[in-house]
Amino acid sequence: MQNRQAKENILEEPSPPLMVRAVLATSNTTLKLERWCITGLMFLLTFLILLNVVTRYSGSSLYWVDESAVYSVVWLTFIGGSAMTRLRMDFAVEMVTEKLPATYKKIAKITAGLGIATFSIALAWMCLLWFDPIGFAQAGFEPKAFAGKSFNFIYTERTQTLNWPSWVVYLIIPIFSVTMVIHSVANLLEDLGFAAVSKFKEFGLTNAESVN
Repeated sequence: MQNRQAKENILEEPSPPLMVRAVLATSNTTLKLERWCITGLMFLLTFLILLNVVTRYSGSSLYWVDESAVYSVVWLTFIGGSAMTRLRMDFAVEMVTEKLPATYKKIAKITAGLGIATFSIALAWMCLLWFDPIGFAQAGFEPKAFAGKSFNFIYTERTQTLNWPSWVVYLIIPIFSVTMVIHSVANLLEDLGFAAVSKFKEFGLTNAESVN
């Protein structure tokens, strides 16, 4: 009898709106990609560190290894930070909120989510102004012409030892801002009650609430 009632309750539970499902699906797909990127970058960083030790010990140091390891850590940090946002593993100070009633605690959580979403959107907008793809296109995709016109040298700078275009390395910041917008909006929709809290079994978590 109880099992039948439980099944009926599950069947009667309304499905989230299409737009909410789309945002959650996009966020969860992004999280899966971030998981693969994090794994790959961790393997790459381990390889670079071991390669650096071996080459230094043999007396034939490769100078580009140090810079590669630094950039790997930078990308790993930003991608990991974005994933932690969706997993609700970001840092939180709960000295006040844990003493509040459930209603006010929910309000505080939604307010914090709005703050993260606002920050992410602002960061994405600043990255758009920084990279200025429209201005770069108007300059004919010529870095020197764009720099002379806008005094923005992002497309003319190069890394020290790898000699890569610096904007390739900086690209992680706009990527981070976009993924943070997606994850923060998904978390906010769940906190507002538009959908149930997502589960992330592949990360060893039964649900997001088990973390934060």
